[in-house]
Amino acid sequence: MILVDTGPLIALIDKGQGDIHTQCVEAYQQLTGSLLTTWPCFTEAMYFLSELRGWSGQHILWQFLDRKALHLYHPNELECKRMEVLMGKYQDIPMDLADASLVAAAESQNLRRIFTLDSDFYVYRANGKDAFEVIP
Repeated sequence: MILVDTGPLIALIDKGQGDIHTQCVEAYQQLTGSLLTTWPCFTEAMYFLSELRGWSGQHILWQFLDRKALHLYHPNELECKRMEVLMGKYQDIPMDLADASLVAAAESQNLRRIFTLDSDFYVYRANGKDAFEVIP
């Protein structure tokens, strides 16, 4: 499993993203295994796809789930508390809920590869010490 952030989810679907779309499609084609995202990232992607492409964009994102190319991570109560701690720790960046949910999922699932366009993942550390392998 590879974690995936909001940006690539949008860019994979919205050709209007230009070079970013092309870069994400090429990176996606090189990945092996399924993608894992969190509800905050999925929600953000749905919102932005609605603005950019309407239902047709949102429907494509749902199809990623239907064909099991994308899975949704469901955090437990302790992981939600961890998100709050992470947002406090990285408040100077600042870390939003979607990013915090990905770091918490990475920690609990022992994942370090993340498909993201967000340079903040070069700063964030899982468990306070482990760097992420950022794709693309």
